[in-house]
Parts: sequence; structure tokens; C-alpha cells
Amino acid sequence: MPAWETLVAFYGAALLLSLSPGPDNLFVLVQSVQRGWRVGLCVVLGLCLGVLGHTLAVALGLAAVLAASPLAFTLLKWCGAAYLAYLAWGALRAPAQRSALPQAQTARADRLDAAQAWRLVGRGVVMNLTNPKVLIFFLAFLPQFADPARGSVALQLLVLGGVFVLAAFPVFAAVACFSGVFGQVLMGSARAQWWLNRLTGVVFLGLAVRLATVDK
Repeated sequence: MPAWETLVAFYGAALLLSLSPGPDNLFVLVQSVQRGWRVGLCVVLGLCLGVLGHTLAVALGLAAVLAASPLAFTLLKWCGAAYLAYLAWGALRAPAQRSALPQAQTARADRLDAAQAWRLVGRGVVMNLTNPKVLIFFLAFLPQFADPARGSVALQLLVLGGVFVLAAFPVFAAVACFSGVFGQVLMGSARAQWWLNRLTGVVFLGLAVRLATVDK
């Protein structure tokens, strides 16, 4: 178990990293503006589960294997880029439908059933896990706060990953809620929704290109 002062320092660093603009923040923002805060929170949960997945990979040594394999790195980033391009295509083709609904119906349409919620959680997980840069970052970042003298390094890394989630979740959730409320206002206009869909598609496409062109 890491020392308390180490955990506090790590939490502060994780909080600053979560607050800094990045693909995850942008992904949450555009999803929430376009589809509401509930969707945004489901995506946030998925992203956080992805963080835990990266942490587990680091703790088990899988991240080191991927970092040493250019082929694995390339395959993973292209899978992520292809998924983001797929989301971009869907957003660019999305029609403006909800603006015609009465306010009460719109509020009901914003609610998610369990299947929809889990699909959105899965979207966040895939978005995070298919970004090899995140995995390489965790491989370099987490071990700096682990001390072999304090017991199992793998266990300490898992604890640090949990602390990272505790720092990231409230930041991403705040982005989801604030942008979701803002998006609800815009959804009253069919024209605004049309532009939001196209902007979302462009953002996803930009993230796909960014991911496809990254190097180790």
C-alpha cells in the first residue's frame, strides 16, 4: 500500500491531468452536448473502467509487452482510429429529429434503459482502451509512485489506478453535466442540432486522425 503522502501527491497530479484539455474531456463534452448529460455520465463511467483496464495491464506487465512491440502498438491505435471514424460517420449522418418533440417527450427521450446505458459505457471503454498512448503513459506514470519497500508493486499500481479514477470521475462528470444542460437548450432548434451533429462528427474525425498519426 502506498504511503498516504504518496497517495495525496498522486491524487493532486491525477486531478491536474484530468483538468487539462485532452481527447477524453473532448469526447465527453461532445457526447453530452449532443445527447444529454445521462449519456455523458455513461461515457464517463466507461472511460474510468478503461483507466482501470490500463492499470491492470500495467500491473500484469502487459503494457510493457505492448510498448516493446511496434506491431501491437500500431494495430491498437488503428483499431481506435477506426472506431472513432465510425462514430464520426454516424454523427455526420444523424438527422435532427428530437427538436420536434414536445418538452415532456424530450425529457422522457433523454432517459436511458439499461441496454442503452451499457452500450454507452462500452463506448467509453473502447474509446479508452484502444488508445495506446494512454497505456504507454500509465506505464511511465504509475510506477513513479510505487515503492517496492512497501510491498507488492502490482497491488500498489492497482491502488494508484483506483485513486486516478477517483480524481478523474468528478472532473469528467462535471463536464458531462454542464455540457449536457447547455446541449438541452440547443436541442430546441433543429438548425442548432444539425450543426451540433456535424460538429460532433468533425471532432470525432479529428480525434481519429490524431490517434492514427501518433507515434510512441
